[in-house]
Amino acid sequence: MNIKDYLNERFSTLELVPSIYYQWDIGIHFSLAGEIYQFKKNDGLNLERFRLVYKQTSTLFNELFEQNDDLFLVTNVYKNKTKEKSTRKLKVYQPFLKCKCHLNGIQVKTYPYPFELDEAEEYEMQQFSLLCKRGDIRVNEILKAACNEDFPLKPKFGGYSIDYPDVFFVNIKKDIIFFVYDDRGCEVIAREAEQIRPLYEKYNDWVEEVDKKRIEQGLGG
Repeated sequence: MNIKDYLNERFSTLELVPSIYYQWDIGIHFSLAGEIYQFKKNDGLNLERFRLVYKQTSTLFNELFEQNDDLFLVTNVYKNKTKEKSTRKLKVYQPFLKCKCHLNGIQVKTYPYPFELDEAEEYEMQQFSLLCKRGDIRVNEILKAACNEDFPLKPKFGGYSIDYPDVFFVNIKKDIIFFVYDDRGCEVIAREAEQIRPLYEKYNDWVEEVDKKRIEQGLGG
């Protein structure tokens, strides 16, 4: 099985790029860290915020993925078509795999650049995917790297030139997709509402009021 065939079968209208929540009726958008700002008054990073963000994303992931669940770890890398000819799967995946043997199982497909940009034709998206178990990957390190996108914190994703990579966790047992876009928030979508309704009820305080009506309509609330 590959990620394209899986999506065609289970999420046929979905494009696996940021804002999956807005592409799919059954989903939740979580806002992270509440009112804690990224910077202190002296302009230093507020590490209290990032510790909370790491904890929240880890908590949500643990609710959605069990140890033996099969999943696709999907990474979108954005690059210049002509200046970079080689793929960068090692820098994207190598630090986050418990066994380097899984590097041989990574698949890659090239797509048009998915975002609006005056020079969009100069760029492309390479989508890497690995079918694995949750236990095969360093989950907390990946979640932290996603949250650290805009800040000088480690860990960090490598292998990018024009935009920071986007990483998606696709649970093929439960038909759930989880995406942390940065320290501000994350998105969860599911094929069936009952898979994520308990998550919404349990962590309702992490959802902005402006999002609740749309979410509850999708979940049948």
